[in-house]
Amino acid sequence: MGIDPVTQHLDAMAALASTLAGHLSEHEVRFLGLCAMTLPPELGEVLEIGCFKGKSTTLLAKSVALAGGHRVVAVDPLNFPSVTDPEHSQPENLPAEFRATLEANGIQDRVEFHQMTSQALAPNWDRPLRLLWIDGDHTYAGAMSDVELFAKHLATGAIIAIHDVLHGCDGPIRAFCERVLLSDEFGPCGVCGSIGWAQRVDPKTARKFATQKLRLYTRLSRLIPFVALHRTPGEVGPRTYKLFKALVPHGGVDPVAWQNEIRQHLEHGN
Repeated sequence: MGIDPVTQHLDAMAALASTLAGHLSEHEVRFLGLCAMTLPPELGEVLEIGCFKGKSTTLLAKSVALAGGHRVVAVDPLNFPSVTDPEHSQPENLPAEFRATLEANGIQDRVEFHQMTSQALAPNWDRPLRLLWIDGDHTYAGAMSDVELFAKHLATGAIIAIHDVLHGCDGPIRAFCERVLLSDEFGPCGVCGSIGWAQRVDPKTARKFATQKLRLYTRLSRLIPFVALHRTPGEVGPRTYKLFKALVPHGGVDPVAWQNEIRQHLEHGN
């Protein structure tokens, strides 16, 4: 029995990701590809906030193409405007490194790139979104701003995915907990690797997932004091920190089961 096309594609994305500079685990690579290929292109755009050297941009573009879509919209000033930005490149080199990655992977014509901050893009953004991938400014103000400015454009059935909710910056985890898990706009939710994700659904459907969201919120919120107060795990007790983190389910997802669940809640679905 042969490998199904979804698994085959995700295997290919994992192999490709291992050759690209960036900060995504294998679980995250596979999940991001799955997000980009699950929802129909007519539902809206795929918007990436934060590109760095183009690793996730490449994975998104190739996955969107497999689903019959044409492009990914990406926004990043590529000049390290935030204190939480990675330090593995010189700011003056980033634009050239980013474009070189796109060209090397043959996706330059599949990426609509805006070299600016997400806040500068937002006032003129009027397109619906099927996937909002947030991996930009990891400060609390930056992450919350990205959610507030663009989540309102998510179509019913669309996915929001926020990177680094289980890492040391307080912005992603707090934005995910406060703006997503405590909102009646979202239903199915979870954490894969360090990606916090949820699906936008109608309020009636969202109520069915209240317990699931509350359970995840309760587990994640235990970690917030550690990162919000900028304390290292060693200062507050490494065993306690690791225990709280381990209690947050964040393994890989079953691609077929996940796709089936997500497709149940599309705007023009069942």
